[in-house]
Amino acid sequence: MAVELYNNGHHKCIAFYDLVSGEGVQANQFLVVNGEYSALIDPGGDLIYNDLFMQSYKYLFTKNLEFVIGSHQDPDIISSLNKWLVGSDCKVIVPAIWSRFIPHFAPPGKSRERLIGIPDRGMDIQLGDAVLKAIPAHFLHSEGNFQFYDPISKILFSGDLGASLVENNESIPVTDFQAHIPFMEGFHRRYMSSRKVCQYWVNMVRPLDLEWIVPQHGRPFKGKAIIAQFLDWIEQLECGVDLMTQDHYQIINES
Repeated sequence: MAVELYNNGHHKCIAFYDLVSGEGVQANQFLVVNGEYSALIDPGGDLIYNDLFMQSYKYLFTKNLEFVIGSHQDPDIISSLNKWLVGSDCKVIVPAIWSRFIPHFAPPGKSRERLIGIPDRGMDIQLGDAVLKAIPAHFLHSEGNFQFYDPISKILFSGDLGASLVENNESIPVTDFQAHIPFMEGFHRRYMSSRKVCQYWVNMVRPLDLEWIVPQHGRPFKGKAIIAQFLDWIEQLECGVDLMTQDHYQIINES
C-alpha cells in the first residue's frame, strides 16, 4: 500500500507499507520525488522487490531513478540492490563504513563507479532542486548508521529508531504514545546501543523543524506533540550496553 506523506505537486514523499509477507520482518520503504528526480530510501530485499517496483511505477519511470539510499547494511534495508542496479542507472548512497560490504549484494562490477559513501559527519544529497540531509545516527543501531531529513516535507526517515512491532495498521500515525510504548520498548532496549548515544541523537534532532518521524518498521509519528513525547522517551531509555552485566557473559555447560 502506497501512502503519500507529502505532495505539493512538485515534491512528493511516499511510504510503502504491507509489502512484506511470509517469514520476513515487516519493513517500510520510502520514495522521495522532486520533479523528474527520485530517490528510494531503504528499498528492502528480494521479498518485496516486485511489489515495490510495481507500486513505485506510478510515481517514477524506473530508468530515471536517481538514487537508491541505504541507511545501513542490513538485508531488510538494501539486499534488493542487485535488481535496482540492473533495472536502472541509479547511484547508490550508503554509509562509507559499509561501502566495501554493500557490493556483496550486487552483481560483479555493477556497483563500480556507482557507489557513493556517506562520511561519518553526514552529507547533503542534491535531488533536483531539493536537498536530503543524511544525518548521523551511529550505533542506533548499526555502527555506521544514517537517517535522512527532508526539509521541504519536514519528514525524518529514521530507520530503526522509533520502530515498533505491530501486526497491522503500520500506516496509521501514533496518537496515544503511552499505549504505543509496549510495541517499541523491547526492540529499542535490545537494538539501540546505549542511553548516551540516544541522548546525543536527541540533542541533534530537537532543533529540526519536524512534522513526521517515519521509521522503517511499524507506525509513524506525526505532529510536534507526539514527536516531542518520543524524543523525551528515547532520551531516558536504558538500552544496549546499559543493560549488560557479567551474567550475560558466561559459558553455559549443558553436558
